[in-house]
Amino acid sequence: MSDLLMIRCVVCGATNRVPSAKLDAGARPRCGRCKAALNVGTEPLIATDATFARAIEGSPLPVLLDAWAPWCGPCRMIAPVIEELAAEWAGRVRVAKLNVDENPATAARFELRSIPTLLLLRNGKEVDRIVGAVPKPEIVRRLEGLVA
Repeated sequence: MSDLLMIRCVVCGATNRVPSAKLDAGARPRCGRCKAALNVGTEPLIATDATFARAIEGSPLPVLLDAWAPWCGPCRMIAPVIEELAAEWAGRVRVAKLNVDENPATAARFELRSIPTLLLLRNGKEVDRIVGAVPKPEIVRRLEGLVA
């Protein structure tokens, strides 16, 4: 039996079970409830103050949240790594980005004082934090601990 990925519909919030073999074959899944196209998680989700509760706290998957700002050099350096991780960990971890300048309420809630900061969240609660632009193997090591 193939592995099942749990993908939440961003339109209606329904959690959908999608066989990974179908995704590997190029299928484009749709929500079973509202029939909207599902985001299979190959790109980071853009989180905002308004969508944080539904998209991040309500995620059935653990979340890697990249807190960044467009003017931050180290944030721009780590951005390609975050995009790679979103594709590589699709279905196991939801990867999201939060622009701290545009979303001050969420930034204040997690007391984000330095950027880039990577938050590892489970059920909307912070379980680990990585501050600064760290190498990809270190992020992967922490992700492995998150999904274990």
